[in-house]
Amino acid sequence: MDLSALLFAGWAPWLAGALAAAALAFAAFRVRWRMLDPAALNAWMGACVLDLALWLLRGGLQPGLSFHLLGAALFTLLMGPWLAMLALAAVQLALAAAGHADWQALGLNWLLTALPAVAVTSGMLELARRRLPAHFFIYVFVNGFLAGGASLLAAALCGVLALGLAGAYPWDALLEEALPYYFLLSWSEAFTTGLLLAVLVVYKPRWVATFDDGRYLGGKPGPG
Repeated sequence: MDLSALLFAGWAPWLAGALAAAALAFAAFRVRWRMLDPAALNAWMGACVLDLALWLLRGGLQPGLSFHLLGAALFTLLMGPWLAMLALAAVQLALAAAGHADWQALGLNWLLTALPAVAVTSGMLELARRRLPAHFFIYVFVNGFLAGGASLLAAALCGVLALGLAGAYPWDALLEEALPYYFLLSWSEAFTTGLLLAVLVVYKPRWVATFDDGRYLGGKPGPG
């Protein structure tokens, strides 16, 4: 989504900005910066650039209702939730700097897109680790394909709910016209995430922080 501050009450963007800043500060505190792999860090920066391109390839019917891939699930699996949150914030800042996003609505956009998408992906990853067998196919299909689609759909639901509660659009228009498009787009997000994840764990497993050879290929439980 590409929410505009004009669609909400005057206090909402300021509150969202404060909450987003606090959450990002906490995320930055949780990152183990000294333990980051330089090669993985370069991949992180490259992923930010590619994700920026995905966000620019968007279409929309009304202000605040744009359709584009998020890349949040892939970010979460590549670098963990904390770095993923920071990466998505960097992407949104770049969009605003280039004039493609509303500066005042950055907090709203991050809270309603990045945060729920990363949370859903992290939750599904933890659930799969606890409840499902440690298998390469399960990692790619559940954590990549299914979590990718679910993450975009969760972000869309949060955005639609916020727009409806703010009175920006009628509920019937949001549920009957906008939400079906996000449901269809979630399949594209799922396919893209699953495909890229499968390629990366085969050719560049070092870049995928949540993938462990011992757990998923050797039949032995890996750390974390």
